[in-house]
Amino acid sequence: MAGVVIENLPWRRFIERYDRPGTLFYLDPPYWGNEDDYGRAVFSRDDFAELADVLSRIRGRFILSLNAVQGVFETFSKFYIEVVDCTYSVAGGGHSKKVMEVIISPAG
Repeated sequence: MAGVVIENLPWRRFIERYDRPGTLFYLDPPYWGNEDDYGRAVFSRDDFAELADVLSRIRGRFILSLNAVQGVFETFSKFYIEVVDCTYSVAGGGHSKKVMEVIISPAG
């Protein structure tokens, strides 16, 4: 992992610091409706709209994964959205759940 840098920054500051042509951001925020999963007040519902706005202006490219719910489709409508089937499973538990997720990327 030579040359790898690990940062712990708020998402906005991270994008601002590293955005340049040739950069690829992979973004995995909490699911819509589960905003407190990463900690209380770490990411809010309003952050989705701000994220869409920021991503529409970056110089680099991005891949964003989220759950496939109406609010996500509306908020990120100006981007390319691919719906994918996923299966969640708990190791050793023998339980699995089928869900739909979206992979969002720049349009065109």
